[in-house]
Amino acid sequence: MNTREIIVKPLWTEKTTALKDKANQVGFVVDGKANKIEIAKAVESIFSVKVEKVRVIRLRGKVKRMGRHLGRRSDWKKAYVTLQKGAKIEVFEGV
Repeated sequence: MNTREIIVKPLWTEKTTALKDKANQVGFVVDGKANKIEIAKAVESIFSVKVEKVRVIRLRGKVKRMGRHLGRRSDWKKAYVTLQKGAKIEVFEGV
């Protein structure tokens, strides 16, 4: 799997913003088939930083109603990546 396919997009939530400041962690939406080792290698190669730890969570899609029809959002996977001390991802800094 290509490293650009593993990292789908960054997570922009209040929790990830607090974790970035407090614990030097960043959150990403990742491919559902990727494991912790692949995620760590992808973050290291894309952003040129050293990864200390990766936590992964699988989330189920919610069932949503549109009028009288039921639909379901797709399942997804997110990863919290802990960076080594002194490492920062510059994509998050200027936004």
